[in-house]
Amino acid sequence: MRTALVLTALLTLGACATGPAGSHSYQAELDRLEATCQARGGILTPTGDQSGRPQTDYACKITGGASRLTGG
Repeated sequence: MRTALVLTALLTLGACATGPAGSHSYQAELDRLEATCQARGGILTPTGDQSGRPQTDYACKITGGASRLTGG
């Protein structure tokens, strides 16, 4: 009986720790950020932060074609 109670409590806590799913989940925000970055010709790179917000945790690094200099 006690083991079942502990197991139920752990499963409940685990479900809460994963966060909400849906259009405002971390993964959904990260996917949108990555798509926007790729459309600009860049790649997402981690910033080292762990804020729980992809906008803070990742930066868009432009990998090419973003220079104002011309070869003239």
